[in-house]
Amino acid sequence: MDTKSFTSAIEQICEEKNISQDKVLETIEMALAAAYKKEYDRKGQNIKIKFNLETGAMKAYQVKLVVDESMLKPETDEEETEIEESKNEEVPEGEEKKVRFNSEKHVMLDEVKQPKEKKKQYKPDDEIKFPLKIDREFGRIAAQTAKQVIIQRIREAEREAVYDEYKEKVGQIVSGIVQRIEGNSVFFDIGKTTGVLFPEEQIPQERYRIGQRLRVYITDVQKDSRGSIINLSRAHPKMVSQLFTLEVPEIATNTVEIKAIAREPGSRSKIAVTSTEERVDPIGSMIGQKGTRVQAVINELAGEKIDIVEWSEDPAKFISASLSPAKVLDVKIDEKRNQAEVIVPEDQLSLAIGIKGQNVRLAAKLTNWKIDITAQKIKIEKTTKKKKTLKKKAEIKKKIIKKKTETKKKITKKKKD
Repeated sequence: MDTKSFTSAIEQICEEKNISQDKVLETIEMALAAAYKKEYDRKGQNIKIKFNLETGAMKAYQVKLVVDESMLKPETDEEETEIEESKNEEVPEGEEKKVRFNSEKHVMLDEVKQPKEKKKQYKPDDEIKFPLKIDREFGRIAAQTAKQVIIQRIREAEREAVYDEYKEKVGQIVSGIVQRIEGNSVFFDIGKTTGVLFPEEQIPQERYRIGQRLRVYITDVQKDSRGSIINLSRAHPKMVSQLFTLEVPEIATNTVEIKAIAREPGSRSKIAVTSTEERVDPIGSMIGQKGTRVQAVINELAGEKIDIVEWSEDPAKFISASLSPAKVLDVKIDEKRNQAEVIVPEDQLSLAIGIKGQNVRLAAKLTNWKIDITAQKIKIEKTTKKKKTLKKKAEIKKKIIKKKTETKKKITKKKKD
């Protein structure tokens, strides 16, 4: 056997499939054990193979479980045995699992030859390996059996590796290419597997085309008989925070922290940020020079508007900031009812509420407070007084001008006379 080529093939499988070498070696040993059973007709036995990668040598063992009388089921007739075996009854917690004695799989404790060393002596539920001879090469049928086992186990190991890899990526953003569209669901090629973007996780009115590259947020990874199901989202609120993490270095260094997010996908988002350093402006950091950072996120989210406000421990200040761009006159807090009454100028009422109540709705989600908005009429007393004063002054000026005009006319008339 060319061990170098064999080892090289194993290394290639490990690299391509992202599977550990130990897992591949375990698969090979299981395949060889299946081939041994087929070749030597040992179907009822528990066969294990130890394979040496360096030399290409293998050793075969029959494994038996050490049992005592307390571990054995009572003897019954063959019909009852078949019925019990077909049921596959689960053993309740706290109860010992009893087995029906099989000379091919079990060995009684009193029949075991105990080693001289007391520390290594066998006990019930231990396994004993009995060496077996390998006196001929495997035939075609046995080799085919081994091949099938290897293909099946490698596929299972690959699926397991993909599941483990993407399970760690839950809550992160990955770049994907639209692979196919089935009904309203969009399937993305995200590298080693395919993820699915269901309709409820899509940005409303966003259109997808095959071959389009987009960033998607991994919400969940589930196991399936055919592999792993990767659930994706473009509507999740954390999608926005993850995009800003990629664009804003201050977030990665924990200088700027995103405290809260409220989002209506495809329409508007509000983000509350704070800074751990006094010299750093959190809002300025998020916006970037000439708005480059926030614009990159807006472009990725199909033009979704983003409001960035400064977070504050004072609920009144935070609520006031959350209603931006509207100007707030006063905020009255009712902690028992978790409610806030916000007073705004009359001309700012529509801006504070927003189109279809969107601005106040997002502010309530962001702050986790119930917000009631009331308008305050602008006082016009001073304005009226000023107008009256100006009017009087204008009237006085008119009278003076009129008198001067009349005087000039009289003087001109006297000169003519």
